[in-house]
Amino acid sequence: MRKYEQKPDCDLTEVICNKCGKRLEVENGYLREECFSAEHVFGYFSRKDGIKHRFDLCEDCYDHIIAAFRIPVVEEQEVELL
Repeated sequence: MRKYEQKPDCDLTEVICNKCGKRLEVENGYLREECFSAEHVFGYFSRKDGIKHRFDLCEDCYDHIIAAFRIPVVEEQEVELL
């Protein structure tokens, strides 16, 4: 869950893991530790037509969730990190 000063295009003030509630470090409007962010709009033929879900997970919660996957995530090494 992200909080901004006034609206989404303003400075980031807080990021909280939606699973465990951990407050992630934010400094001068920038997230200073890793987190997984997801956003998805459900389309036709779902039980959530037109509803957008958005959430953030700390790295520990992300690792815990993907450890339960029957088919593991695909990992690839990135050369450049932005």
